[in-house]
Amino acid sequence: DTGAMYRAVAALALRSGTDVDNGAALARLTSRSPIEVGLDESAPLGFRIFAGDREIDEATLQSTEVTAIVSAVAAHAEVRRAMVVAQREVAKKGPVVMAGRDIGTVVLPDAPVKIFLTASVPARIGRRRSQLERAGLDAHAHRLAEEIEERDRLDRTRAISPLAPAPDAHVIDSSEIDADGVVDAICAIVDNL
Repeated sequence: DTGAMYRAVAALALRSGTDVDNGAALARLTSRSPIEVGLDESAPLGFRIFAGDREIDEATLQSTEVTAIVSAVAAHAEVRRAMVVAQREVAKKGPVVMAGRDIGTVVLPDAPVKIFLTASVPARIGRRRSQLERAGLDAHAHRLAEEIEERDRLDRTRAISPLAPAPDAHVIDSSEIDADGVVDAICAIVDNL
């Protein structure tokens, strides 16, 4: 989940008081405390996120404060360049399933299989609510709808790596499908290659 890496940068910015509108300052922050992913199947997310040698927990990553600024942080070219390098390093370690809003178009454009998942806002509200509750955070449907719609708008219209499926991506609408159903749909695509 590469979005967690951008959330980690946002958390660092909040902790350090770094201006989220200053891409150069955010990039310096990530060079001082590189964002890394540590795979760990026992972790709630299946991985752990580190900034330097310090782990950033799920409650922090999913907090309202981080959610409010993550799109602004991720819109900076300097931040995106740093995160893309880190994400490609993860992919070099071996076979990987990577989730993120620009994986098929920017991070791994030559990936043999690209899946672009979509879901309705109501379905995403339900999933986000569950995610927040697991992290012990408040989850109000009205606020979640606004956050999701605003994040999508910002991500679709940003100048650097806008949210869009790769031309060769397989698009799956997961609105009415649970996680196992999504896995089955992806496996069917892979099996037919």
